[in-house]
Amino acid sequence: MAPSDQSRHSLVPGFLYSSKTLSHLSNNTNHGLPLLPSSSSSLPAQNGAKNPVILSPKEKIRMFSPAYYGACSAGGVFSCGLTHMAVTPLDLVKCNMQIDPVKYKNITSGFGVLLKEQGAKGFFRGWVPTLLGYSAQGACKFGFYEFFKKYYSDLAGAENAVKYKTIIYLAGSASAEVIADIALCPMEAVKVRVQTQPGFARGLSDGLPKFIKAEGFSGLYKGIVPLWGRQIPYTMMKFASFETVVEMIYKNVIPIPKEKCSKNKQLGVSFAAGYIAGVLCAVVSHPADNLVSFLNNAKGATIGDAVKKIGVVGLFTRGLPLRIVMIGTLTGAQWGLYDSFKVFVGLPTTGGSAPAPVK
Repeated sequence: MAPSDQSRHSLVPGFLYSSKTLSHLSNNTNHGLPLLPSSSSSLPAQNGAKNPVILSPKEKIRMFSPAYYGACSAGGVFSCGLTHMAVTPLDLVKCNMQIDPVKYKNITSGFGVLLKEQGAKGFFRGWVPTLLGYSAQGACKFGFYEFFKKYYSDLAGAENAVKYKTIIYLAGSASAEVIADIALCPMEAVKVRVQTQPGFARGLSDGLPKFIKAEGFSGLYKGIVPLWGRQIPYTMMKFASFETVVEMIYKNVIPIPKEKCSKNKQLGVSFAAGYIAGVLCAVVSHPADNLVSFLNNAKGATIGDAVKKIGVVGLFTRGLPLRIVMIGTLTGAQWGLYDSFKVFVGLPTTGGSAPAPVK
């Protein structure tokens, strides 16, 4: 195969997006996508060939263009920021159960204690840093995942990209989450402090200055390592299991190809696969979640202090049932909202049927 042909084949690995225009591999059309000459591309043409422009199915956004990654990032803001803010009451109870299990014995009593001490308004304590932090994280998480998934697929080549697609999902999501957590960490630190220390601050506006005054700017990133420990396995499971479950649903449950399913049915698949992925995510990342809550609540605490205080078994079990409910619902809603946004701007939903091998 000539270098130009290899370039054409690796440009869009067939498994990245399954839609009528993207799901069929073809030696003549770059995996089923029409190649159109670009008059605006700044990239030099190779061997005299014109650079291709890949359009999304509704021809609103060019696939893998800056506008495409921008749209994916916007979808990430929409899905992560709003969903995390919506489950602030559950997150508030969960954090307090992790910090003070004697006082907050279970979900029901936890809500009762908060209602008695802080009133109904207390259930949304910390919603502003939650919204801002997870909006920034969502933009980086989804935008960079799409970027790294394409980048690693091109590095692997068309055949290996299909053969080792799960590894690409894992590597792409891990790379994206490293960046996303840098954006999230300061807001997560303030959120936990506001939610678990009554009287510390009303919210972000007074909580952030107090936090910086007490621990310095570097204190905002004190929890970055356990945050990576929580979020990277979570995100790897979230994306890889989602893509795998979507593929399995279209292969084994729905008797018709994805391309012939209605958009509503496709979005229903996204939510169902997202919920299943979320349950797996909660279990995998829960020990690190307990560490993050402990470190951000206790000034000067270390990971060793947390393990000694909570115990190894406690790291895996304290607050887990509530977090399974919360993360399962959250992740299902995130994938549903994310793919809804993609459909709205003319892009295909994420995941789909496994492609035929490149011949």
